[in-house]
This record gives sequence, structure tokens and C-alpha cells, in this order.
Amino acid sequence: MMPSRGLSSLFAASLAALWLNGCATGGAPTTHYTLPDAPLPADATDASADRLLVIRPIRLARYLDVEGIVFQLDDITVRQAREHQWAEPLGRQLERGLRDRLASRLSDTRIMLDDDTQRGDAPLSLRLEVDRFQGRHDGMAVAEGRWQLRDTDGKLLALTPFSLTTPLETDGYPALIQALGRDLDRLADQLALEIERLR
Repeated sequence: MMPSRGLSSLFAASLAALWLNGCATGGAPTTHYTLPDAPLPADATDASADRLLVIRPIRLARYLDVEGIVFQLDDITVRQAREHQWAEPLGRQLERGLRDRLASRLSDTRIMLDDDTQRGDAPLSLRLEVDRFQGRHDGMAVAEGRWQLRDTDGKLLALTPFSLTTPLETDGYPALIQALGRDLDRLADQLALEIERLR
């Protein structure tokens, strides 16, 4: 269970107790989660699109590059859930999630992942570093990091930090995952605006 606003201290104590109890008893069955899908436009894979953007592999903070969903208990303490895990590596989910969200916002741009292109054939590439992507004790989903856009020659066109928070609509890990998906939606909005500005 995740916190709702106003119950953060009580929840943090309860979470710690449940986590310790899980270690002693073996815990409940594991539940796996995926980030919410983005609606994909019918022409998102149109090879005739005017522009190409390649999403390079996403760099996660080491404590996020784990199976368990991360929850921040206080200002300095984070915990990886044992019974609530990502269905596949978070970095790959973020790459695909950004690809689909950007494709729906940039109809004249082919959005491709690094695996699908030759290293030097992208006129524009996106690199994302994620420092936080987790639940927080005050009932918020937090996404923080920085992104950079580079041209074909590797010249830096933009380097921008992002810090996004979305309140959970209810208690529970499903609500946290939905809120993190909305953080990703807002990040895609910011990126699409910057890419349009660089035209």
C-alpha cells in the first residue's frame, strides 16, 4: 500500500514494519507492473515523416536499476519493494514509453530507439538521465533527472533538468504506477515543446 496525503508518517512506519515482517515470513506473492501505455497514432511508424529523432539508452540512477519499485520513506531513505516489482527493466519501459508519447505529439517526426538505427544516421538524438522515479512519503510520484538533445555531429543543442511530481489519487502501488505514467506524459510534453523550438 502506498501513502495518501496526510498519512505519510504513519504509512512510513507501517511500510517499514511490513517490509521487516515480509523478510521474516517470506512475504506475499509478487505483483508485477508496467507503466501505462501511451495512445499510438495510426501514422506513428510512417517512414515518410520529415524528421528523425533517436532515443538513446536511458541512464538510470543505480538504485532505480532494480526489479523492485522504489519508495522514498523520508528525505534520505529509500526502499525497494520485494512484492511489487517492474515486469521488465525500468529503462526499457521508459524508452518505449517516451517513444510512443513523443510519436503522438510530433506527427511529422519518426521516433526510433537506438537499437533500430545506425549510430550516425540521426539528425537529432535524445539522451535521458533519470535520478528519481519513485513514490514518496507525502503521497507523490516523483520523476527527476535531466535530458539532452544532440545533432548528428554530437553537438549539444539543449541540456535541461526536469522535476515532476504527481499526487496519487488513492493508496496502493497501482495508483503509484498510474501517477508515474502521468509524470512521463508531462515529460513528453516538455520534450516535444523543446524539439519544436529547435526546428
